[in-house]
Amino acid sequence: MTFQGYLQTSFGRSDLIPYDYQIRLAENDGCHSRLINIPTGLGKTAAVIHAWLWNRMHLQRPDWPRRLVYCLPMRTLVEQTYDCAERWLAALDILWDVHPATHAGKVGLHMLMGGETTARWELYPEDDAILIGTQDMLISRALNRGYGMSRFRWPMHYGLLNNDCLWIFDEVQLMGAGLPTTAQLAAFRDGLGTARPCHTWWMSATSDPAWLKTVDFDPGILGNSIELEDADRHADPVIRLREARKQLAHSEHPSGEVKKLAAEIVTANQNRSGLTFVVVNTVRKAKDLHAEITKQMHSLPSGAAPILLHSQFRPGDRTARLAEVIKSENQSRIVVSTQIVEAGVDISAATLFTEMAPWSSLVQRFGRCNRRGTETDARIFLITPDKPAPYDEVQLKEATRLVDGLMAVGADASPKNLEQIPIPACDKPVANHVIRRRDFLDLFDTTPDLAGQDIDIDRWVREIEDTGISLFWRGWEGSENDQQPPNGEEFSAPQRNELCPAPLNKETHEWLKKGKIRLRRWDHLEGSWTPVRQEFGNHVLIPGQIYLVPSHAGGYSPETGFDPKITQTVAPIALGTEPSADSTDGDAASASSWQSIAEHTGHVCQELGIILEKTGIFQPALPIAARWHDLGKVHPAFAVKIKPDYRGSPEASSHTPFGKAPQDAWRHHRSVISDPEYRSHFRHELASALAILHPDVRNIPDDLRNLVAWLVAAHHGKIRLSIRSLPDESLPPQPNRRFARGVWDGDRLDSVDLGNNEVSPAVMLSLEPMEIGLCQEPPFENQPSWAERMLELRDSKDIGPLRLAFWETLLRAADGRASANHP
Repeated sequence: MTFQGYLQTSFGRSDLIPYDYQIRLAENDGCHSRLINIPTGLGKTAAVIHAWLWNRMHLQRPDWPRRLVYCLPMRTLVEQTYDCAERWLAALDILWDVHPATHAGKVGLHMLMGGETTARWELYPEDDAILIGTQDMLISRALNRGYGMSRFRWPMHYGLLNNDCLWIFDEVQLMGAGLPTTAQLAAFRDGLGTARPCHTWWMSATSDPAWLKTVDFDPGILGNSIELEDADRHADPVIRLREARKQLAHSEHPSGEVKKLAAEIVTANQNRSGLTFVVVNTVRKAKDLHAEITKQMHSLPSGAAPILLHSQFRPGDRTARLAEVIKSENQSRIVVSTQIVEAGVDISAATLFTEMAPWSSLVQRFGRCNRRGTETDARIFLITPDKPAPYDEVQLKEATRLVDGLMAVGADASPKNLEQIPIPACDKPVANHVIRRRDFLDLFDTTPDLAGQDIDIDRWVREIEDTGISLFWRGWEGSENDQQPPNGEEFSAPQRNELCPAPLNKETHEWLKKGKIRLRRWDHLEGSWTPVRQEFGNHVLIPGQIYLVPSHAGGYSPETGFDPKITQTVAPIALGTEPSADSTDGDAASASSWQSIAEHTGHVCQELGIILEKTGIFQPALPIAARWHDLGKVHPAFAVKIKPDYRGSPEASSHTPFGKAPQDAWRHHRSVISDPEYRSHFRHELASALAILHPDVRNIPDDLRNLVAWLVAAHHGKIRLSIRSLPDESLPPQPNRRFARGVWDGDRLDSVDLGNNEVSPAVMLSLEPMEIGLCQEPPFENQPSWAERMLELRDSKDIGPLRLAFWETLLRAADGRASANHP
């Protein structure tokens, strides 16, 4: 099959002829980082996805990474791209679900957008996959601070997204502060080393290679960009699109005169056929203008209601509104929108009203007018904004000058004419905050500081004024009186279709303050929805996080989206069976049957073997770590969590020491807390790691001991570069005895069968490595501390943070799959 035949199969069109640039991209001399500059409407999304599918899946070229990570600046683009990819994979018969036991020759498809829509993709690191998400969800994960997910799973996504990936950054002109971060990430991967290569493609219709220049990254290494060449420019479809006429004029009224501007738009829509698109620069302005247009149209004898489109809708409402827009393309209807239509929205308007914006943004907006090249009288009206925000005044003045220059010579806004105008220097994304190598290394440790705070990455992910959170509305008994919502299965984690983006701005804070609304967020340590901390009457909200809102608080409607002006009760979304947005740790030791430590360990080793064979990874520490990872479950503080009458049962006795137990065998927190053997916050993986470091354990090669200890300690994401006790831990009876995460100095771990003829010796655990500096006491006398050992691994040229996280993820995936596949 040729690449053309492959595309024809995917699109279900035997007459489809690919553009020359699409063929060049797919049939190049290998996968490497590059720029792709192609005008809007010429199939860039199809080009990059099919180039990867052709090489990775059809030709089975191992030099192409196994994960395609498609990063977009806006949610609407993610949903559209996901739908296209799903359709293409289904047509090629290579789409797999995460549930089958074998995925050979298939591609997983996953969405990351304000809470995941698919199950645990990270459990299958050996499988080919396409990940599509927003820049905040994907870049935050690449920085080891994944928005909207359990902090304990951060390192898994960090490890996978920085190894064996082809990153696609689409519509880079909209990425703002995230763009220099993408360049720095490429430089960090090259400098720190990866277990498998990562490459990056930056893509747009309006971009400049100089935008990627940072302190650590030189775009000169990328070579020639993929651009249109003569073979494409002379093709009939390209000629029609490039020469599509769009007459320019200034609107009669500025955006500050809402009533007059609305009247002008309504009149234009009545006097002209086809769709009228109105694009303004802020969500608030879009809502106000939409409300005024709706009010004025009510007095007209006919005409469909205007549609409001912006980013702050729940997914189902946003999808319905976008579908209504697409269905209205050939109708006389008004759509009021924000910048979300600048890219990716395949819609063509006969008339476009747009607020003045930076030139690169205007070019994208112009692409929504006469997009098919079939309109004979397409018109664009430029609206003067009442204030420059969210853009810079210099950018707007330069864009106005360029538009006036076109109008002065009688030129229209056809793509062919726009291509002749260089991108102004003022449109270059301003890198007010550039992540440096030291910052990136510090992010490797996910342990909060002593005040419980994390490094704020938001300034490296998106513009500060664009920061936002995700809200979901539910009702529960007593919510009007600020009673705590229930926990557990009766009040499950939020599902993606419940989540609504909301800005972190003054309007949101005033809504919460005036309405005396108490938001809640999931506390991973307490396992409950806890009220958000407040300072000076304002909620202390963390960008990218998910918050619960009581339904009676209002703030949302399906017609206008998130809106603090709405006081009516919000109807909660009916919960389905889709996977929840993450709020739990997922490391429970429950199973459907009893398993000893050796039995569960055998299953983990089996799953790890499958992963290592398919990935071709050779790291001798991994099989050792898999064999020793649950040694700490022999500690009495683990077994005490099982109900006493179950421990002595004949079925349980044949599977001791316990590695897994049936769900109903575990004691509830209230019943176990009074047991003298109980230790709050006990972590069996810490006990395992301390035993592995013990010199009496001679089964482990000394040159691998620290790496094995890290892999074992990190396999639930809770023990990282430092060992630290928690405020409400169970205290040992002796006042000077060290303690941390339920382990006490001098605790004994009995000898245990680990399977495969591996037996661990009995050891006395020492917590001296949790201290700073060289150890002074046996058995670690004159040996480095835990932090020193682990920092040496992180800073090693042969290991480094990205390999370390990747290897950790392989073990964690094997452990998770062993629990799921061998219950």
